Amino acid sequence: MDILVCIKRIPDISGQITLDASGTDIDDSGLGHTTSAHEECAVELAIQTAAATGGKVTVLTLGPAEAVEQLRAAVGVGANDGILIETEEPGAFGPEDIAQVIGDVIRDRAEGGQSFDLVLLGNDAADTGDFQVPIRLAYDLEYPVLTGIQTLSASTGSSSDRSGSSGGGSIEARGIGPAGTEIFSLELPAVIAVQEGGVDPRYPSITGRMKAKKARIAEYVAPEPGAGNPRIGLELPPDTANEVTILGEGPDAAGALVDVLEEIGVIRS
Repeated sequence: MDILVCIKRIPDISGQITLDASGTDIDDSGLGHTTSAHEECAVELAIQTAAATGGKVTVLTLGPAEAVEQLRAAVGVGANDGILIETEEPGAFGPEDIAQVIGDVIRDRAEGGQSFDLVLLGNDAADTGDFQVPIRLAYDLEYPVLTGIQTLSASTGSSSDRSGSSGGGSIEARGIGPAGTEIFSLELPAVIAVQEGGVDPRYPSITGRMKAKKARIAEYVAPEPGAGNPRIGLELPPDTANEVTILGEGPDAAGALVDVLEEIGVIRS
């Protein structure tokens, strides 16, 4: 089973957050970068499923040239190769744009002889909070879709669908719903959005790191983003005072301090 995992280069938000000049995205020029926990689990599930079915794993991202770092990190833990859809303005692409671009690459690969039985994505984007890309991608490909999935088990088949996927077979997917564990059986090809918690992502070995340096990364140039996905303007919360000066001495100062601590919820009377 050949699996495509879509990941996203996101800023490591352990540092101070500021907005870019457009006011619609985070200024990540001074931050490190990583991928979300959802996507790390999606990569792990893909590696396990491919190993069990004799398949391979390709990772894909839309982003700047530097996003190859995240692709090679995925190869370092077991993926086979990567696809970079390069753009210097990833923030200009809304969920519909991203789904369309990914769908176009999947169709292009199918025409070239590489088909994907399963497409995995993170359940939501860690930086923008978008939950839409998996749904929109499934709609674009006319594939069935599941969200909030934590574990997978698969069987292979031999039929072929109209998009060029090898198709056939099915996949059993499990996630946590309001009433407990939910179990789904889904015919392939399919799109699945993965939520963290079902598996533990692995760490790269020395061999994996060496493999990642030499891995083949195919490159596409992203088209201009569509006009139907304008990003909303963002605003950082106002700065709040983090210092309090208590005037007075003795019992008066102590009483004023207690009042302040009650006001900010540190203590209760």
